[in-house]
Amino acid sequence: MAANAQPLLQFWTDDEPLECVNFLPEAPNTASFTFRPPSGALFHFNAGQFVTLELPVAGGPLHRTFTISSSPSRPTSLTVTVKAQPDSLGTRWMLDNLRPGMRIKALGPAGMFSNVVHPASKYLFISAGSGITPMMSMTTQLYDAGSDPDIVFINCARRPSEIIFRERLEHMASRLPGIALTWVVEEQDRYAPWTGIKGQLNQLILGLAAPDYLEREVFCCGPEPFMRAVREALTGLGFDMDHYHQESFNAPISDRPVEPEDDVTPDEDAAVEVTFAKSGKTAKIKETETLLAAAKAAGVPLPSGCTFGVCGTCKIKTKGGQVHMVHNGGITDDEIEEGYVLACCSNPIGDVSIDA
Repeated sequence: MAANAQPLLQFWTDDEPLECVNFLPEAPNTASFTFRPPSGALFHFNAGQFVTLELPVAGGPLHRTFTISSSPSRPTSLTVTVKAQPDSLGTRWMLDNLRPGMRIKALGPAGMFSNVVHPASKYLFISAGSGITPMMSMTTQLYDAGSDPDIVFINCARRPSEIIFRERLEHMASRLPGIALTWVVEEQDRYAPWTGIKGQLNQLILGLAAPDYLEREVFCCGPEPFMRAVREALTGLGFDMDHYHQESFNAPISDRPVEPEDDVTPDEDAAVEVTFAKSGKTAKIKETETLLAAAKAAGVPLPSGCTFGVCGTCKIKTKGGQVHMVHNGGITDDEIEEGYVLACCSNPIGDVSIDA
């Protein structure tokens, strides 16, 4: 689709691939990729949601989940901003290979980490590294709404040069006094003076940046050790954690064991058969193994991302039988009512047939 073409007045669905239309380096080992549907359809999502991209890496497609960094208030394109870690495969492939003109399959959007889901009059956005992406999307949407929001925005980075979206956020903050920015860096760049805060986020910095933190809805995203430190700091300050929300594609940390639904638990000694209705294949597994494991054993390609029930990439419909599923938000109650499950965290209770 040409950049100046009239948008199609319908919304994109993940049946249509996305075409990369722009590649923008943001910081060391970090870049933004902008996509548009070839049909010209518009995007509809909540700020803070994510998409799962199917990356054609060597050895077969790889599914990776990325938060959308663009805003739903700008619906003609969709942008994800990714940072490659030393051991990353998917993001490194994107930085080295994904360029304008290439088309890839995408699933979603999905996710409940959004100020639309948890509306409030005052927000505190806390992020580190590429965890800034959902905060960028939510802040841009509130900025585009025209009225002055009340946002305290704290972002932590190793160095000032590694703060993603710094210029764009400072531009928005310069036009709306309701956006208050605080940058926290561990060390300054060589030959570049830094007059902001140096160190690591702590209770003192939280109190200085947001003196009224007790009145704010808090959204946090970043590496798990960082989010754990934020949770501990807020808890120590007496914050009501019902107003704390975090986004993570790592295995969630729980302080209590998950209670099995309906008192049904998989039997480690029971062998069952999983039938894949579309492919006609079957797999014999134990009840303590997942439907995703059964698909791999049968050679049935089933997309998957996080593998612990957050991203929803492995959502599949059951055609018969019972499963025990303990998920972490990657599926809605309505979808469960319709017979859908997440293959990565669903165990068959007896023989099961799935639509794959």
